[in-house]
Amino acid sequence: MQIVYTVLTMALGRAKMRRWKTWEKETRTVEYQAANDPNRFRITRQTTFAQRHINQCTDASILLWTKCFFQQFFNSVAKVDFLTLRHGFVATHLSVDSSFNFQKYIQRSLEDDFKIIVGISPFMWFLVVIFLLVDVHGWNVYLWVSFLPLTIVLIMGTKLQVILAKMAHRVEDQNSVIQGAPLVQPNDNFFWFNNPKFVLTLLHYTLFMNAFEVAFFVWVTTQYGIKSCYHENREIIAIRVVLAVTVQVICSYVTLPLYALVTQMGSNFKKAVLEEQTTNAIKQWHAGVKLKRKKQRLSSQAAADDFPENSTTISTVDSSSHQPPTLASFEIGSALEIQEAGPAMPTSVAVEIQMASMEKKLERGYRVI
Repeated sequence: MQIVYTVLTMALGRAKMRRWKTWEKETRTVEYQAANDPNRFRITRQTTFAQRHINQCTDASILLWTKCFFQQFFNSVAKVDFLTLRHGFVATHLSVDSSFNFQKYIQRSLEDDFKIIVGISPFMWFLVVIFLLVDVHGWNVYLWVSFLPLTIVLIMGTKLQVILAKMAHRVEDQNSVIQGAPLVQPNDNFFWFNNPKFVLTLLHYTLFMNAFEVAFFVWVTTQYGIKSCYHENREIIAIRVVLAVTVQVICSYVTLPLYALVTQMGSNFKKAVLEEQTTNAIKQWHAGVKLKRKKQRLSSQAAADDFPENSTTISTVDSSSHQPPTLASFEIGSALEIQEAGPAMPTSVAVEIQMASMEKKLERGYRVI
């Protein structure tokens, strides 16, 4: 049921996000470039993005959350939201070049997230055991537990809408008059615990609890029949089924599109910003450097054992043969050096110092990628 629910959620969510491909193509048109001309001055509140998210009701926190709660059910992700967040993402993490395909980046990011939420962690199995232990006759634990996924989904959708509104308010606070399109600034501070990935964790546990509800219902019905003591109250059964379907619809058509777009507004971009071929090339390059460094370490140790009196400093990485394929150019080390000296330090010590220095440079460069 976890696999079925996850696949169904992703399929319905991507069907809802299909029109984003048309919006992405629109950014290549002359009409879009003219409407967002950098030389064009506009009052911030008169932009479509500000008009959608800024009004008198959003000045107070309670009114803002109330407005965002209902807004998630009506056109949760509008065209202006997609175009504005795309502009902010490209301007912050990339160059102003509009050739970057933001829609495909979101699609690759969702594929990476799917690999996470389709699984079940040991802590989730622990929660299953807890649910089974507290299933005491008369407590109706599964009725109350069935409300948790719905509550979490609604809170998540509201929070993501609040983030959009706060970004609009920040744009207005910074400049009352803007040039071109509104420029939102991605920041982790918008999210719970300054961590955009926490939203994915909540989504993961929501799908798991919903899948567990349905799986337990199917299992009990199969093992003991529809007239067993587990199904004494038909009203409770109907409520649980309705809640499970409701959560599935809201999660697919409301929460998932909001999550896919808004969580890109963190301080850091995801690895999906790279094309798959580029990512594989970087991983292969890094594996090759590690393998060569290991071989040179073994050869240097063998040379030190054979000639203990010679002091030779051997560089561990030949940067000319392992250049990073894209995105960043960084120095890993100089060319191979062999320095002869008289009463210098022992070879093993020199090699160890050189290895430590080169390892720091390599790790620093790989973090850039």
